[in-house]
Amino acid sequence: MSAAIAPELLWAQRSSADDPSKNLIYLTINVPDLQPEYSLTFPTPSSITFKGTSGASGATNSSSSTKSYAIESLELFDELDLEAERKVQVTGKSLQVQLVKKKAQQEYWPRLTKDKRVNFVKTDFARWVDEDEQNSADVDDGFASTGAPPGAGMDMDAMMSQMGGMGGMGGMGGMGGMGGMGGMGGDMDLEKLMAQMNAGGAAAADESKSDDDSTSSEEMPSLEAADANPKASST
Repeated sequence: MSAAIAPELLWAQRSSADDPSKNLIYLTINVPDLQPEYSLTFPTPSSITFKGTSGASGATNSSSSTKSYAIESLELFDELDLEAERKVQVTGKSLQVQLVKKKAQQEYWPRLTKDKRVNFVKTDFARWVDEDEQNSADVDDGFASTGAPPGAGMDMDAMMSQMGGMGGMGGMGGMGGMGGMGGMGGDMDLEKLMAQMNAGGAAAADESKSDDDSTSSEEMPSLEAADANPKASST
């Protein structure tokens, strides 16, 4: 087995002055196929140690199929509450840990470690929320019941397929034949529909014309009646 190397360590955080469940540190230790014999300990409230091995557990040539990883007493920026509940889960790609900060405050830690430069520590942008936006964001620890990492289990192909197939609307793209609209009515007879629409339009037009005629006859007296009245008055 090769010498132990430091795994990539991703981190994110939340903070709260009065709610421990929102005063958190998220760690993701990227070790693929982590074996169950790993060790994650906290020598002090402000330090963390990890040792683990990756690779298939039943491999015949263990020296070439496994790798050893280690983080030796990494000093954190501040203390953790080791008495509080912490969550741990192993996925096929990493070990994920949720920890509680000991000091209850609204301000974020400026960094994960006391040392400003630790080359294997990186920000977990999938979980990161800016300090001034965290109150409007839900706490999503990503600890799925299946042991999957955040975002796992979402079938993007199926989701895009559902968005693209909204009831036959695919035919709207060209607008030429309106082909996709067929899904709205099943066996609808388009010719009958158009005939009914034309008939209805003609009936409406006749009715409108009739109304116009009756209105004009009420408002405008006939010329014959107008001519007859002067003669009647003269006699």
